[in-house]
Amino acid sequence: MVRIFPCAFCGHDVEPGTGISFVRKNGQVVRFCSRKCRRSLIDFKRDPRKFKWTKKYTPKMKAT
Repeated sequence: MVRIFPCAFCGHDVEPGTGISFVRKNGQVVRFCSRKCRRSLIDFKRDPRKFKWTKKYTPKMKAT
């Protein structure tokens, strides 16, 4: 059975045989769809909720 995992940063699907798997020191496996997502989360420690191209994006409400 083939499993499709979501990207840990953007939330898009990672097709079987593609993407990057990163294993943390505690044994947790984190999967990414591209190098752009891996560098954003691991190297730059960015918040995916602040980028419009991610599925986790949440637009801020305008203060009235």
